[in-house]
Amino acid sequence: MLDTYLVAPKTLKRLRSGPSGAFIDDFADALERDGYSAASAIRYLRAADHLGRFMQAHGGTLADADPQTPEIFYRHLLTCTCSEAKGGKANHHLYFGAKRFREYLIEIGVCQDNKPSIAENREPAIVSGFRRWLHTHRGAKMSTIRLYCRDAAAMVEVLGSDATQWDAKHVRTFLLNSACNCGIGTAEKRVTSTRAFLRYLGVQGLCRAGLDQAVPALAHWRLATLPRCLSADEVDRLIAACDGNLHGRLRDRAIVLLLVRLGVRAGDLANLRMSDIEWETGTLRVSGKGRYEVRLPLPQDAGEALLRYIESRPQVACSDHVFVRNIAPFKPFISGDCISSVVKRALKRAGVSSPAKGAHLLRHTAATEMLRHGLPLDQIGQVLRHRGIDTTAYYAKVDGALLRQVAQPWPEVTK
Repeated sequence: MLDTYLVAPKTLKRLRSGPSGAFIDDFADALERDGYSAASAIRYLRAADHLGRFMQAHGGTLADADPQTPEIFYRHLLTCTCSEAKGGKANHHLYFGAKRFREYLIEIGVCQDNKPSIAENREPAIVSGFRRWLHTHRGAKMSTIRLYCRDAAAMVEVLGSDATQWDAKHVRTFLLNSACNCGIGTAEKRVTSTRAFLRYLGVQGLCRAGLDQAVPALAHWRLATLPRCLSADEVDRLIAACDGNLHGRLRDRAIVLLLVRLGVRAGDLANLRMSDIEWETGTLRVSGKGRYEVRLPLPQDAGEALLRYIESRPQVACSDHVFVRNIAPFKPFISGDCISSVVKRALKRAGVSSPAKGAHLLRHTAATEMLRHGLPLDQIGQVLRHRGIDTTAYYAKVDGALLRQVAQPWPEVTK
């Protein structure tokens, strides 16, 4: 495959005779398999050759490449004087090429993916136990686990690793001091993560029982704001902005329709697998927060858009994720943030100015549309997988006709 990308005999000889030469042809095959363009593949092959020479010049081999090697290599590029290095100095193509080459070396067993985990090298033992408990017993997503453990580690660093010595005053002082250095959104999340951490410690007998009750609550009035959502016309414009036969537009259309018709979360779509689509029954199996699994009816337009996308979807080795990246390498989305990015770009193409830009905007839109079409709150809550009716009642405020039926006139008005 290398001969397809490069034809100059001198260049081919240099690449094959260098420290990376034993792997360069197979690396070229891997790049072609993953769908890289010829221009990108050539840059990555040059980066692989350069990385091998860099490792050799510093007394190492490609087997010694560790997670920090691409960063060190990039810094080397800033002042590179390697006589046989071709293809430019410091740029993102060489950095990502070196990173992709190392990933390939890991795939074939030449070097080890020995990236030290945060739990092994930075976290105290009680935070590591908290991490395992969140994953095993609570079914928390990795993004939630990272957030909660980060705040727990900060708490241990300030208050000490012996949680049996903590008291209500220590906990409240920690939170009040930390709240002075962050915004209200971060402070709210820290209150939630701290309360969860203290509950875990209390159940495990690692701190005083009931210490989570000492966590102060931020002043907040539930249901004080209106749901942020799109109008019917804006939804139509958003869907129209995803028209087209390119597989990128087909993917975006399927994502937008599933979000706006079913009100699923961004993480639900990022984790959606082929086996979760039950075509015979016309349903979609969704597993969200806390491993709460439901089957949702697949609307006709969303189902057709999903089928068209799957038929044009790039093949991904060893993965049955439905939604994947639009450019090489065609890997599955790693989180709901990728889904939100799709929505954000679609809103920009549609020229829709909205109070929010992510996928959750369409979840709110789906809920308010169901309410306007007369669906009872309890059924809306089942579709959205709310744990309590109070959460679903948040959307009742957008139904002006319903509110007028229950609103009572002021006595002065009736006189």
